[in-house]
Amino acid sequence: MRGKIEEIGKVRLDLSHYPGEDFYCDGEIEDELLNITRNYAEVEYPRIIEERRSWPFLYHLSALRENVVEWLPMDKSMKVLEVGSGCGAITGALSRKAGEVTCVDLSKKRSLINAYRHMDCENVTIHVGNFQDIEPDLPCDYDYICLIGVFEYAQAYISSDDPYEDFLKIIAAHRKKGGKIVIAIENKLGLKYWAGCKEDHLGTWFSSLEDYPEGGVVRTFTRDGLVKIAEQCGFSDVSVYYPYPDYKFMTSLYSDERLPRPGELSSNRRNFDRERLQLFDEKLVFDTLIKEDQFPLFSNSYLLFLGEMPAVKYVKYSNDRADDFKIKTILTQSVSGDRVVRQMEKHPLSEGAKEHIRKIHHAYEKLSERFADGKLQINECKLNSDFIKADKKENDSYVTFEYLEGKTLEELLDECLERDDLEKFHTLFNEYLERISCHEELAVTDYDLIFSNILITADGCWHVIDYEWTFEKEVEAKEIAFRAIYCYLLENEKRNKLNLDLILERLGITESDAENYRRLEMKFQKYVTGRRMSMDEIREAIAQPVYGLSQLPMLSPAEKQKGQVQIYEDQGGGFSEEQSFFLEEDFEQERSFRLIFEGQRRHLRIDPCSDYCIVFIKEIRWNDRTISVGGKELSVNGIPAGEGVYAFDTPDPNITLHLTELEQRQENVLEVSMQVTRMPEETVRHMRHTQKRGFFNR
Repeated sequence: MRGKIEEIGKVRLDLSHYPGEDFYCDGEIEDELLNITRNYAEVEYPRIIEERRSWPFLYHLSALRENVVEWLPMDKSMKVLEVGSGCGAITGALSRKAGEVTCVDLSKKRSLINAYRHMDCENVTIHVGNFQDIEPDLPCDYDYICLIGVFEYAQAYISSDDPYEDFLKIIAAHRKKGGKIVIAIENKLGLKYWAGCKEDHLGTWFSSLEDYPEGGVVRTFTRDGLVKIAEQCGFSDVSVYYPYPDYKFMTSLYSDERLPRPGELSSNRRNFDRERLQLFDEKLVFDTLIKEDQFPLFSNSYLLFLGEMPAVKYVKYSNDRADDFKIKTILTQSVSGDRVVRQMEKHPLSEGAKEHIRKIHHAYEKLSERFADGKLQINECKLNSDFIKADKKENDSYVTFEYLEGKTLEELLDECLERDDLEKFHTLFNEYLERISCHEELAVTDYDLIFSNILITADGCWHVIDYEWTFEKEVEAKEIAFRAIYCYLLENEKRNKLNLDLILERLGITESDAENYRRLEMKFQKYVTGRRMSMDEIREAIAQPVYGLSQLPMLSPAEKQKGQVQIYEDQGGGFSEEQSFFLEEDFEQERSFRLIFEGQRRHLRIDPCSDYCIVFIKEIRWNDRTISVGGKELSVNGIPAGEGVYAFDTPDPNITLHLTELEQRQENVLEVSMQVTRMPEETVRHMRHTQKRGFFNR
């Protein structure tokens, strides 16, 4: 078989070392993926992902997988080696950036998927077979070697006492002088594992934290562990980046020169592939780690960069959007003499987004005019010179911003809440309202003037650092302020201590105004994302369960009893503990049961648990009759929160069935189906408060 070459479109498939069968396969999923890549254009993949609502299709087909390598400083003069290319999740990005891409993968079927997916790429060659067999034939002149989700399997590739070091040494021999190696891998101590996510490779809880007691070929590492391996292999230029939430669907990339700030890491519910526990609020713990300078130890993933570190120190991807709005934000750092120069840039990620970038510069000019005699400084924005010339090169089309140091208004407001200094909080909020109200009668508005987009520098100046969503229309300052407080409260339950009545009264917002503003916000979000589902919506559609502490079997009998369903029977003397019983089933969220009652009763009361909770009543039937939720036969001591949904701001939730309004027989059958989610007291009490104000009703 040596020398056998197949061509799939313009892609070369080298089968010289293919052993004749695939030694690993995901079965029917790969057959479906092969069919999709053969018969559908890449532009149709988002629709297919939404329709299938399945982790494998999201994982293999989502364009967001490319983010982990899209930022790398490559050009068409460069050669790239991708080891473990699989179904080609990042091959396309490498092909667009580099002049020549060589892929290596053990599976022929996965390589076929990759080839059909990128069949128009004339610079891609895929070698199929065992890496150890293929490696001796590979040249030694690659500018970049990418190991994305591969290094942890080195024991499977290399048979030696030190497989990880030996694997890295073998790989390093194929670099040209000055070439780079990029390794993306999970952190064995990643915070998501402490919080209750299963280990990515084994699907077991806490196995990496326990240093893989069951063995196996997979190993992940800490930051220091990765650096140590690289240094023992002779690398002197070693840099570590921190992909967030992880490298698979990276939306932000941090470095030691630009670590995350408190409040930034809020996208942690990423359980696409399997169920998880929710042992604590990861956002709050991340904030603690950031304040204590411990984030690098607990980052969910690492990107190890071997070679001279790029100028890029931070990247934020905003490509979970409609095509015309897909951009990235980059922080670069360089040295000019003895001065460190930092610069923020925004780049389009699609042809359509180039016009969006132009509009950002136009927004700078219009907002600068509006606030010229006000108290808000608009961060300086410049168009790249090649962009002004309408150069069609995508990488040359961007705008630059002055880099500023300081604290965001969001951080300052949070500090006020942490100190219980509500007076200072309202002083800052009133100052915010005053500053954004400057010339509100003019037809130009930064709609996204939220607290995190305002930076206060050491000299006390307030700077607007992001004004991407500026529209040439007149909008009242109270609407912008409402949106800012709306976003602020939704992001963190700790902020619910705020008295919303005071804020809404200060803004002069009626319940009718609030409802209208919410509709406008929903319309705006759809405008940004287009007709496609956002990543959060896809996660909800895949719907892997999340189990909180309240849903776990606890050692304490009293705590366990809190989660049990209790039934009270009123036989004429009212409800009492003596005339009640607990159901023995160990329910999780779904609670369905069928009970038989002999003889007459006046009322039955169902306590879904003995804790604060949210309950979705799917169906209640009495003697084959469906009981209408909200009718005279049924009463609930909770807050209506949707059709059949109630929030109980009491540890004694109850659903009462009034049997005097119903037919009773000698033998009566009660059938109940409901979902019960226990919640923190603060959360449901906040729902009671905001429901009264109509603040979050949709």
